[in-house]
Amino acid sequence: MASADHFEQELLGQMGRAASRGAKHIVINSAELQCALGDFPRPDQQSPSCCDVMEREMKSGDVLLVDRSSKAGLTIRYLLPR
Repeated sequence: MASADHFEQELLGQMGRAASRGAKHIVINSAELQCALGDFPRPDQQSPSCCDVMEREMKSGDVLLVDRSSKAGLTIRYLLPR
């Protein structure tokens, strides 16, 4: 299982890559973020630490699209660049 540090590194990495391509925002889903680290959760087994990291990274202008209680997974649209 990935740690909070792993989730943070992957989250920031995805944001950085999107920003370097000129993206103005990126939509990140907690289940997809977990899968990017080789952790394939069932819908009812999302990592609390993954969601915590994603929520901590939220800043003014970011939009919560789907909250963490959804089986679809926490989904946030982050504005870029950070």
